[in-house]
Amino acid sequence: MTWFTAIVTYLLLWWLTLFTVLPWGNKMPEEPEQGHATSAPVHPNLKLKFLVTSCISAILLLLVYILIEIKIIDFRAIAIAMMEEGNVK
Repeated sequence: MTWFTAIVTYLLLWWLTLFTVLPWGNKMPEEPEQGHATSAPVHPNLKLKFLVTSCISAILLLLVYILIEIKIIDFRAIAIAMMEEGNVK
């Protein structure tokens, strides 16, 4: 895995993880202020959620890196197999 691939993979994992982490611990206000959305959380704790997202994404990137390095996920073999199937037809 190159640095570029690792960065792109991390960013994709980070965004997917962020949308998973965002709803954690949200509580809606009992009486929302006028002009605010009724579904807006009272204390969204975004800094904590960004930190948790970054840590989880780093762990997932490490897992993906390990799977690629020990060839459990082998994109080159998958591409070769797809090319061979295309030539058979």
